[in-house]
Amino acid sequence: MQEMILILDFGSQYTQLIARRVREMNVYCEIHPWNKIPELGAHIKGIVLSGSPFSTRDPEAPKPDLSLIKGRFPLLGVCFGAQYMAQQFGGEVLPSTIREYGRANLSFVDQSNVLMKNMTDGSQVWMSHGDTIKTIPENYKIIASTSDVEVAGYAVEGETTFGIQFHPEVYHSLEGAILLRNFIVEICGCSQNWTPDSFVETTVDQLKQQLGEDKVILGLSGGVDSSVAAMLLHRAIGDRLRCIFVDNGLLRKDEFSSVLESYKGLGLNVKGVDATEAFYAALKGVSDPELKRKAIGKVFIDVFDAESKLVTDAKWLGQGTIYPDVIESVSVNGGPSQTIKSHHNVGGLPDYMKLQVVEPLRLLFKDEVRRVGRSLDLPENILNRHPFPGPGLGIRILGEVTAEKVRILQEVDAIFINGLKEHGLYNEVWQAGAIFLPIQSVGVMGDERTYENAVALRAVTSTDGMTADWCHLPYEFLALISNKIINHVKGINRVTYDISSKPPATIEWE
Repeated sequence: MQEMILILDFGSQYTQLIARRVREMNVYCEIHPWNKIPELGAHIKGIVLSGSPFSTRDPEAPKPDLSLIKGRFPLLGVCFGAQYMAQQFGGEVLPSTIREYGRANLSFVDQSNVLMKNMTDGSQVWMSHGDTIKTIPENYKIIASTSDVEVAGYAVEGETTFGIQFHPEVYHSLEGAILLRNFIVEICGCSQNWTPDSFVETTVDQLKQQLGEDKVILGLSGGVDSSVAAMLLHRAIGDRLRCIFVDNGLLRKDEFSSVLESYKGLGLNVKGVDATEAFYAALKGVSDPELKRKAIGKVFIDVFDAESKLVTDAKWLGQGTIYPDVIESVSVNGGPSQTIKSHHNVGGLPDYMKLQVVEPLRLLFKDEVRRVGRSLDLPENILNRHPFPGPGLGIRILGEVTAEKVRILQEVDAIFINGLKEHGLYNEVWQAGAIFLPIQSVGVMGDERTYENAVALRAVTSTDGMTADWCHLPYEFLALISNKIINHVKGINRVTYDISSKPPATIEWE
C-alpha cells in the first residue's frame, strides 16, 4: 500500500492546510475524522492530530482513543491535539490569561530536539487558541516557548510523540515548513516518492480493478478537472469510457463548440448534448443561490440519466470532483468540518439512475491535478484554463437567471478573459470572471440618461481554492476593460472590481 501520513480532523479550519503542506513534500496523506480512524497498518508512517474549534475542557469536545496510536506511531499534536495529549496523560489545560491569536515569536527553541532541528530563536509562528497548557506530564519535555506561552512545544521522552501550540501549516509560521519536514521526513521516515507519475500509475491500476470490464459515462466540462479524470479513466478502460459534454446554457461565450474542438486528437469518445432549454426552464423564477444550485444539479442528473440509457450496460458515472469540493460540500469523510455550500457534482446519485460514482481525483488539490495532467501529456490550453464552477454563469447571475442576462454576462466575461490573455495577465490569475449584479444604476451615454445594469469583475490568486486573495490587476488594465465593456455590451453602464479575499468571502458570489 502507498505509504501515507494520517491526519485526524477535529474540525479546525486549518486541517486542509496540513494536508497541503505534507503533499508539497511529495508525501501522500489523508484526512479522516477523529472518530473514524482507518486501519492502522504498516503503510501509516505517522499521524497528525489537528486543531479544533473546541476547548479540551468542553464536555462535548472530541475525545479520541489514542491507545493504539501513541507510542506506536510517530505522533504530532497541533494546537488542540497538543492540549488533548497533555491533558489526557497527566497535564493540565486552563483558559489563557492572554488569548493568543495571530503572530507570535518563539523565545526558546530546543534545537537539539529533532522536531525543532534548524529552527531559530525568535522565529515567527501563528497562534490561534483560547486555552493554554499550564502543566505537562512528568515524561514530557518543553522544546519551544513564546514570551506568553511557556509550553509552545513539547516532546514525550522515550516516544516519537510531540505537541505544538502553534500552527506550522499556515504561511505566517515562517519556519513551519522546516518543522513539518523534520516530522514527516526525519521522524516518520517518509520516502517522498509520491509524484504525479506515481499517482497516475497507482490510480490507473486501481481503476482497472475497480471498474473491471464495465462502461463509464463521464461528464466533460472543458476544465482541467474533468479532462484529467477523463484521461485517467481512458488509460484504464479505453473506449469503454463514454464522455458527454452538456451545454447547460450557462457556459462562457462559444464554449460549447470550442470545448468539443479541444478534445479532438486526445482519443476520447465525446458526445455533445444541448440541454439549454431544460436548464432555463428549471431556473425560471428561482433566485435563491442554493435552490439554483440544486435546480441545475437536478437537470444535470436528469440529462445524464437520459443519456445513460443510450449507452448499453453503463454502470458508472465518472466525475472530476477534487478535494476542495469534498471538503466544502460534505466535510471530509463525514468529519466535523463545517459545510460551506453544496456542489452538484459531489455525493451520491439518485437510486433510479442505477449508476455508481467513480471519482479518480477526489483526494487531489487543484495544483496537484494540473501536475498529473502534465504527466498525462494534456495540452497546456486545457491545463492552464481557469477553474469554472459546475453551475456556470447560473451562480454568477445574482437573482433569477434569464437568457438575456446570460447573453450580457457572456459578452462581459469574454471581454474580461480575452483582455487578460492579450495583456499577458491570464496565467498570473488563478480564477477570473464577471458577476451580473441585481441592481441598476443611472448613467449618461452621449446626451442621454441611462438606467442600466452593473457588473462586478472578480480575479483572485490562489494555489488550491481553499484560500484566495484578490488580484492586484493594473489600474490601467481595469480602466481599459471597463471602458470596453460599457461601450460594447448593450445593457451595462457600470463596472466594479471585487477586492474581497477568501475568507471571509468566497471566490464565487453564490
